[in-house]
Amino acid sequence: MKPISSRAHGILDYMTVVLFALAPTLFDLTGTAATLAYALAAVHLVMTLITAFPMGVVRVVPFRVHGIVELLVAISLMGIGMFNYGLEQTAGLFYLLFGLVILVVWLLSSYREVPATPMS
Repeated sequence: MKPISSRAHGILDYMTVVLFALAPTLFDLTGTAATLAYALAAVHLVMTLITAFPMGVVRVVPFRVHGIVELLVAISLMGIGMFNYGLEQTAGLFYLLFGLVILVVWLLSSYREVPATPMS
């Protein structure tokens, strides 16, 4: 059994949205790096809201699919960070570390199907 429940995962997802949204201010990201952070905040929020798990609202995307998307995002962010794709060093490091954090959450979360229960 993995230690991060679907409810805890949802809470971490909403925290991720906030961190992505605040990243340009907190880490002085500008230009493309800032735009990417805002886009990731928006996409992550929508994905969390439409996932069929306790913290979802519309619940149309299976939690398993949510997990696959998160794995792909983690790998992509680590790639952006490692190869830096024209970003400043701070931005590259931010995306590398954030990708690693998302990967760790992915490894510790159980993405098996969960009953869609209302938020309480």
